[in-house]
Amino acid sequence: MLKSAKMNGGHASGKSWDLVTNLCAEFVVDPEKRLVVVRFRKKVTAEDIARYAQRLRIHPAFQPEFSEIADLTEAEEIDLQAEDFLRLADKIDPFSPAAKRAFVVQTTTQSHAARLHKILRSKMNIEIFRTFGEAEEWVRA
Repeated sequence: MLKSAKMNGGHASGKSWDLVTNLCAEFVVDPEKRLVVVRFRKKVTAEDIARYAQRLRIHPAFQPEFSEIADLTEAEEIDLQAEDFLRLADKIDPFSPAAKRAFVVQTTTQSHAARLHKILRSKMNIEIFRTFGEAEEWVRA
């Protein structure tokens, strides 16, 4: 049950971007900032992440070199096994090694999940932050 809605991107130019949502995640592709922001909901599964990656790949404005901020702060349960992390990192991840990737976490579970992805994608530029503002600042730098 995905829906796409045009939203004002908050730019002075008045241009818009697509907000794509489903029950477990929502993401915005901002081509002007060359940025994708994804927010995951209460329970996150490998299938949820795979659906997000699939929708992102077909989004007309998405480029694999864009930066990403993945906000996990609402995720209360991250239901991923070791083989899920490997499959997601090796086969499903739509971003290029050149892309800057920031994870925003608040709990130990969220931090462990982000850290495992960082380890598995060691050739990528991935950092973990406690606030969205810190992640946004790092991505812009």
